[in-house]
Amino acid sequence: MTKNLLCSLLVCLCTQAYTQQLEKSSIDQLHFRHIGPIGNRITSVAGVPGDPLTYIVGAATGGVWKTTDGGLAWRPVFDRQDVHSIGSLAIAPSNPQVVYVGTGESFIRSNVSIGKGIYKSTDGGETWQKSGLEQTGRISRVLVHPDNEDIVYVAALGHAYAPQKERGIYRSTDGGKTWQQILFVDEKTGASDIVMDPDNPRILFAGMWQLELKTWQRVSGGPGSGIHMSTDGGNTWKKLEGNGLPKGPVGKIALAMTPAKPDRVYALIETGDGVPYEGKDTESGELWRSDDNGKSFQLVNSNRDLGGRQAYYTRCAASPDNPHEVYFIAANFMTSIDGGKSLLAPESPLSGPNWDHHEMWIDPADGDRMAVVGDGGVSISQNRGKSWLRNFLPVAQLYHVTTDKNIPYNVLTNRQDGPSMKGPSNSRVGGIFGPGMIHSGMWRDIGGGESGFATPDPVDPDIVWSSASGFGPVGGIVTRYNEKNNQYRQTEVWPESSGGTPAKDVKYRFQWTFPLLISPHDHNTVYVTSQQVHRTTNGGQTWENISPDLTLNEKDKQGFSGGLTGDNINVEFFNVIYAFDESPVQKGVFWAGTNDGLVHVSRDGGATWTNVSKNIPGLPKYGVVRNIDASKWDAGKAYLTIEFHQVGNFAPYVYKTEDFGKTWTKITKGIVEDQLNYTRCVREDPVRKGLLYLGTESALYVSFDDGANWQSLMTNLPPTPYYWIDIPEHYNDLVLGTYGRGIWILDDITPLQQMDAAVAAKSAHLFEPRPAYRFQPVTMSMQFFPEASSGQDPQYGASLHYWMKEVSDTVKVSILITNEAGDTVRTLTQKPKPGLNRVFWDLRGEPTKSIVFRTKAKYADWVSLDENRTRKSLIAPLSLLMPPGKYKVYLNAGKEQMMQTLEVLKDPHSEGSSADIAVQHELMTQLYADLNALTGKINSMELLRRQVLDLKALMTATDKDKAAIQTLDSLYKAVTGLEERLIQLQYTGTGQDEVRYPTQLAEKLRYLATTVPVADFRPADAYYEVHKMLREQMDAVAKDYEALKAGQLAEVKEMMNRQHAGGIILED
Repeated sequence: MTKNLLCSLLVCLCTQAYTQQLEKSSIDQLHFRHIGPIGNRITSVAGVPGDPLTYIVGAATGGVWKTTDGGLAWRPVFDRQDVHSIGSLAIAPSNPQVVYVGTGESFIRSNVSIGKGIYKSTDGGETWQKSGLEQTGRISRVLVHPDNEDIVYVAALGHAYAPQKERGIYRSTDGGKTWQQILFVDEKTGASDIVMDPDNPRILFAGMWQLELKTWQRVSGGPGSGIHMSTDGGNTWKKLEGNGLPKGPVGKIALAMTPAKPDRVYALIETGDGVPYEGKDTESGELWRSDDNGKSFQLVNSNRDLGGRQAYYTRCAASPDNPHEVYFIAANFMTSIDGGKSLLAPESPLSGPNWDHHEMWIDPADGDRMAVVGDGGVSISQNRGKSWLRNFLPVAQLYHVTTDKNIPYNVLTNRQDGPSMKGPSNSRVGGIFGPGMIHSGMWRDIGGGESGFATPDPVDPDIVWSSASGFGPVGGIVTRYNEKNNQYRQTEVWPESSGGTPAKDVKYRFQWTFPLLISPHDHNTVYVTSQQVHRTTNGGQTWENISPDLTLNEKDKQGFSGGLTGDNINVEFFNVIYAFDESPVQKGVFWAGTNDGLVHVSRDGGATWTNVSKNIPGLPKYGVVRNIDASKWDAGKAYLTIEFHQVGNFAPYVYKTEDFGKTWTKITKGIVEDQLNYTRCVREDPVRKGLLYLGTESALYVSFDDGANWQSLMTNLPPTPYYWIDIPEHYNDLVLGTYGRGIWILDDITPLQQMDAAVAAKSAHLFEPRPAYRFQPVTMSMQFFPEASSGQDPQYGASLHYWMKEVSDTVKVSILITNEAGDTVRTLTQKPKPGLNRVFWDLRGEPTKSIVFRTKAKYADWVSLDENRTRKSLIAPLSLLMPPGKYKVYLNAGKEQMMQTLEVLKDPHSEGSSADIAVQHELMTQLYADLNALTGKINSMELLRRQVLDLKALMTATDKDKAAIQTLDSLYKAVTGLEERLIQLQYTGTGQDEVRYPTQLAEKLRYLATTVPVADFRPADAYYEVHKMLREQMDAVAKDYEALKAGQLAEVKEMMNRQHAGGIILED
């Protein structure tokens, strides 16, 4: 397919650059499809008190989801908004139709996104409106007054990448129309939590958290952190100090209260656990409790399982009906039934909610009902946690995607909270209950880890190389997986565990998502990067360094990370090579970009390197080079994305060079400039020069003019981070890896590649179609029904695209498809829209005529006819799957006609030969003709029987009419007897009639036509024998019918003429 595809599409390279912007409505038929895999991180949850069926959850970067059946089915309700990172949500206790969503995740690690403030729904989450606080970055808690849906409190953490004023506690008294900042500590401190006294809504406790985030370090804790209390609804606040609370600096704080004992306050406080930090002692302890409404506290537990990695977890929830029962939501899910003094853990991982938990909601009216969310999805319990209903929503956070050379291709990825994995782009499965699906079980572990790259060998796709930071705090994992035995070999450059170790103390700084590249010139050459470039040519047995340290190597930015609680798992490693590529045009031309803002080029296979960073105009300090895409057309050309959000700069930066980095051009025109469009990945189209795709933190863009202008490609996509883009050249699809909504595919980007100014100026244009595979279905695995994370298969057949500059009711549009003999095999009609139009041909010919019953089922007078006095047959029309070959596609648009050639390719997995397919098609053509002829006979008999019944109904009870009625009854009986030999007349379509009464000729012929085309096999001899037998029986019935028409029917017609009673019309 690659050769045919490139030959057919390279013509577009000679066209002029298309600079005109396409209207969004002109590309809205280019729909993407989601293929999986199962999702992971959910960060917030809320339910409706007393309603066990309704829950709303917010994903880390996957939007808001709702269930109304107790968690059996979920649907996204936030996809039309412009942000997808959810920090907190709340349903108003006084009106469950009012829902507030605070955006921006507050569970902190490096790969987390920010938000755009508060959103409000007044119809239970069906529609939303922005409600302010756009610059608050992250909202850790939304709290609604129990009796007044318009009084809302928000705990705003801030983005924390730089000092900012939009941090602290906010209050609205008019339902989010206006906000007042009622508690502000300083520009480095935000709010991690807020709770309300269940007995007195004027009493509030707020947890304030001093937090600073940078690319190279996270610092949690400081003098800004602490618990603050208000007794007047937030008008004034007092910081609680002493009286049993920690005396030294603290960090993140979680709070909980219970109506079972309103004076009790649980406070989970990050202290440092007594471990010295920056040369100073720290407090020890995790859980404090007050039993006098905050007047005094006592330390009740120091178990580190309560908080774990404090910045990433730190949540607690108190039972509404037992003051001593409290839950701690962290890596482990812990319960205490003695006020926090001792802890109970789940008996096994299978008995807990999931893993890496983040938030919990307990029904205030029923302490047995609870929901817990975390990195393992959403879990609901109706029996106080004894058992859980678990759901993985399709909110997978993926770092990269790649595709292999299989047909159809597989997609490979590294998912947060999961291993490297591989799944199909097309299951090819024929489901029992309808079209197949890509269910979650089709995704398989292929080694590696949750971050990094999973990269298939371009020659042998069974071999997959993966890079990752491993499982937990392990750095520099490299694996080589073999699909033939489902095993992998670990081949690290330097297999020394780096868990908990600062970057300055390791030999090689392998960052969480370090690059892995298989050379486009030699599939046995593999590169990975730390602060240096490493190469192997012997399957990882040995590695050589082919570069010096290409980073700034600033030791002061390679230190301990985490603040009071250490959190060093390579995510925060600085001074590393973050992006790497080799020119596909010229071997040995390397591009390397770092996460400290440097770009180097080597033109001699790594022997020497040139720092070209200073040549990039307008480049701030300390950017992360997210990706470099070496051009497919010119060795000196490359594109790169670089972003600065972790130093407080959210602007988009995309550059290109055409002279090996000597000069660079910034290409960002058209990209929306807000806090969620810093750039993630730029990708050059492999077929058309100057066609580019760009993923940002919330959108997908396309450029037709080499980056001079960008426009949105968000047709049906959610506003999630677009981390990576891949284009399988042998398929011509656009594959997106999102960090929050899994993998999305735009099948067939042919029209984007062929679109130019000349096409746009035409009234109509038919694009040259890509070849289509004539896949045969494969057997299914034993999952019959879809679940939340099931993926969607592509539509079967050939995708055909055409352009309409304008449309009107007077211009009719149709597509005609002919075979090599010039015969018309299919006509497709569609109501076009202005712009790009897409229609699919399922590779089948026109269906046979439909059997139309005009009488009721035999012995079933209760069966009704429709308004046309007809009813449907259980026998579906037959359409023939056309054989492989070349077809002509004609677009008829008004008086214009244009033609393109379409190649239909044989299924490469098929065991049958082209000769076998031809023989099978010949028999199917005969069956098609026979079924059409049989249908004609049945429809003729049905029309005759209907007219006989109608004539009888017009007659009276006179002696003259009695004789006529007897004659008509005799005819009716005779015709019915013939028709019963053709089709079972007792079928009603109910009660599984198919097994009650014998099949007749029509059912047998249709069954034969179903079994002959199974796969591409030559029909066995028995199929010909059965066909011959059925044909003979058909001929016998046809002969008898002709005799009836010449005899008995002719007599009836003559009788009716004598009586001037009208004639009888037949279908033949």
